[in-house]
Amino acid sequence: MSAQDERTHRRVTRSVLLPLSEVELRVSRSSGPGGQHANTSETRVEALFDVDASTALTDAQKRRVVAKAGPVLRAVSQDERSQLRNRELAIDRLVARLASALRVERRRVPTKPTKASKEQRLESKRRRSATKQLRRGVPDE
Repeated sequence: MSAQDERTHRRVTRSVLLPLSEVELRVSRSSGPGGQHANTSETRVEALFDVDASTALTDAQKRRVVAKAGPVLRAVSQDERSQLRNRELAIDRLVARLASALRVERRRVPTKPTKASKEQRLESKRRRSATKQLRRGVPDE
C-alpha cells in the first residue's frame, strides 16, 4: 500500500480495504476533568461506519458484519488531548471492530472421547459415590 493509499484507506483484512471517505467522523467536547483545555476544545471523536452503504464489502461480508455487530459500527475516542490523535485512535478501533466482525469462526470437528478419559470419568464417579455412601448415617432399627 502506497503512502497515498494509507491516507485514504485502511487495511482491515487481506482482502478488504476500508476507504476513509466511508467513515463519518463527529467531534464534540470531551467529558470528565481537564480544566480549561477540555472545556473549550472539541477533542472527543466518534467514528461511524454504515455497513449497508459501504462499497468496500461484498454482500456476504455485509451480512456477516450486520449479524455480528449491527448495521452501523461505532467507535469513540477521548483518551488524548489532541483531536488528531483521537481521530486516529477512533478509526483504529473501528477497523479492529470491523475485522473481528468479518472473522469467520472455524467449524468445530467433534472428536470421540479417548478410552483413558472415559475410564478417568467413571473412576471419579465411583470415588464420589463412595464418599457419599460414607456420609449416610446408620439406619435406626
